[in-house]
Amino acid sequence: MPVTDSMFLLAESREHPMHVGGLQLFTPPKDAGPDFVRSVVETMRAHTQVSEKFGRRPADPVGILGNTWWTEVDSIDLDYHVRHSALPQPGRIRELFQQVSLWHETLLDRHRPMWEVHVVEGLEDGRFAVYSKVHHSLVDGVTALRYMTLALSNDPDDREGRVVWQPGLGRRGKRAPAHSTRRPAFDPLGTVKQIGGLTGEVLGMLPASLKVAGTSIRDHDYKAPFQAPHTIFNVPIGGARRFVAQSYSLDRIDVIRQAAGATVNDIVLAMCGSALRAFLQEMGELPDRSLTAMVPVSLHKDGDESSSNAVGAVISTLATDLTDPAARVAAIQDSVRAARRVMGKLSPLQVLALSAANIAGLAPGMLPGYRGVSRPPFNLVISNVPGPREPMYWNGAHLDGVYPASIAWEGQALNITICTNNRNLEFGITADRTSVPHVQRLIHHLEDALTELEKAFT
Repeated sequence: MPVTDSMFLLAESREHPMHVGGLQLFTPPKDAGPDFVRSVVETMRAHTQVSEKFGRRPADPVGILGNTWWTEVDSIDLDYHVRHSALPQPGRIRELFQQVSLWHETLLDRHRPMWEVHVVEGLEDGRFAVYSKVHHSLVDGVTALRYMTLALSNDPDDREGRVVWQPGLGRRGKRAPAHSTRRPAFDPLGTVKQIGGLTGEVLGMLPASLKVAGTSIRDHDYKAPFQAPHTIFNVPIGGARRFVAQSYSLDRIDVIRQAAGATVNDIVLAMCGSALRAFLQEMGELPDRSLTAMVPVSLHKDGDESSSNAVGAVISTLATDLTDPAARVAAIQDSVRAARRVMGKLSPLQVLALSAANIAGLAPGMLPGYRGVSRPPFNLVISNVPGPREPMYWNGAHLDGVYPASIAWEGQALNITICTNNRNLEFGITADRTSVPHVQRLIHHLEDALTELEKAFT
């Protein structure tokens, strides 16, 4: 097991579930009968051939050493992994979010392959939902969304009903073998070659670190870890979660982006900065110093079909100390550009090391009494991951929404993850249930922030 994957198993506890999830909303096809959702479950469970990645578990579920290599299961119980549920009446989105919150806070069983799919019917508008979660040691959020997209089709008449765990899904047009019980052979010569290839990169780490340190001193727009103020988000957390979500039109955001000369990500960060400012202000918890966010960036190269974790990270201001929306966008642009200038001077491995240093700022938060000794490394994580860019279907059902559910961490009680879906941006907000009260208000503040930006730039 790669060390980067093993870390997610070793860091997991009841208070810190380390899985990523997603909620999808579907409208059944026009010819769907009353048993359509049941047929969806039966179609999923019929895919008994499971890929290697989705057919393995930690070798020793209760031992530390067992979290350093995988073992493959002899058989998989799809009745356990694919579950069929119905919402209580009246079947509003509110009830759906409440149910997803409960599922998302529950640890995955390490004695089985670490993933679950919940198919949900009973929504008042006739739609159905699919909530799925998979352990971060198996895939990162970007890869999980890619698997989901590959299981869909842009053809409403396509009734093949692909699933994320079927063999070969990640390699369209290529047939991959179903999982077997054979272990990969140890290759000592290959290991030596890998170590030799890393030597030059390791020797370059010290000069790279000096470059970053020099930039943080000279460039006031560059945000290094531990420059964030204390907020209600940066506290010890429990195991309970709240999940809420909403869609916002990408067409609206594009108009603002073009007028501001910004990127979609800049506008998303500005929306989040404004919403968080309003959210904290109404509770009397807004600090004078601006909040900062860690913004993960995918390190997968074009054409890279690897399904391992490959994520880097930069830190950006959210300009929550500013009242003017145009000034907030400008401050965020300057901050992100400064971070990218630093990354542009480094090799891919050095970029990964810098990202790891940013993420490593979370580790001290696990120490008793740490809060108040130092500033948080950043205030929250805001991710923007690519999703479908055209209308998509599963077994004839139209995909209406894709809402990511991510990880809350010690000292990081709030996470905002966004993905594209056709002409929408889908916001999924995951929070510690106790530390972040009334998290649903952020949805309304995000809409207000978007309206505020439209008035400023159009």
